[in-house]
Amino acid sequence: MEVEFGAKVIDRNGKVLGTIDHLMRNTWTGEITKFAVRRKAPDEDLFFATKDVLEATKTKVKLKISFHELSQNT
Repeated sequence: MEVEFGAKVIDRNGKVLGTIDHLMRNTWTGEITKFAVRRKAPDEDLFFATKDVLEATKTKVKLKISFHELSQNT
């Protein structure tokens, strides 16, 4: 998965959750393992692993989960 900082992050249903603010990489391979999603105040930032991604391009990441499901898990 290769994405750019500021890439839009959407849930499974197309709801925009925010933008990628930080990428965490595997030290040995350089592959992205996790990423942080910046949200507008007063919402808190979100953190996801690459296993949560349904599809990704350099400018957009679509998650496997919906915002509703995400809200129930917090």
